[in-house]
Amino acid sequence: MTVVRLPGSRLWLHSPLSRSPELAAEIDRLGSVEWLVAPSRFHHVFVGEWQASHPSAALWVAPGLEAKRPDLRIAGVLGEAPPPGWAGVLDQVPLRGFPLSNEVVFFHAPSATLVATDLAFNVGPSSPAFTRLAFRLAGAYGRLSTTLLERLSIRDREAFRRSLERILAWPFSRVVVAHGSVVEADGREQLARAYEWVLGRAASGYARTS
Repeated sequence: MTVVRLPGSRLWLHSPLSRSPELAAEIDRLGSVEWLVAPSRFHHVFVGEWQASHPSAALWVAPGLEAKRPDLRIAGVLGEAPPPGWAGVLDQVPLRGFPLSNEVVFFHAPSATLVATDLAFNVGPSSPAFTRLAFRLAGAYGRLSTTLLERLSIRDREAFRRSLERILAWPFSRVVVAHGSVVEADGREQLARAYEWVLGRAASGYARTS
């Protein structure tokens, strides 16, 4: 889960974890939960728990989740432009051509941070043993990387590449992923390198931002 505090101590919860009393108390100390975000067709399991405890929070979901989760009270479906509530602080890009996930990726301008779920992974020593082994065998351990899932599941590579180029146009340095550690520096360059198989030679053109 990623938590962003917007002006006025309004909180934006991205891909919420399972709610516990301790976690909820910690979140409430940070501010008022105004938005819940289910950013992909995979990352939505616990949003109902937070919606029950914070009924005034508006829930925004990735395309397709409105049909997959009819049990949720959905304020809107994420698209090309951010809703007015967080526009100007957070920008967003839907990943086109990857319908299995339909992930929407975000950029927090004040901290130059990219907020993603499964766009990439950064598995290292802090990850579980089985995960470390799997990524070592895949040659993707210890760095920001993609997996076989992306290679096999992209249905329109050109549309996906255009989405990726929009993401790489943001001046981010830090990358927050759902699986693995935060990349604290040079995230833009590392993400471009991870997607050389989509970007081709253009991947080398993304210079460091830190």
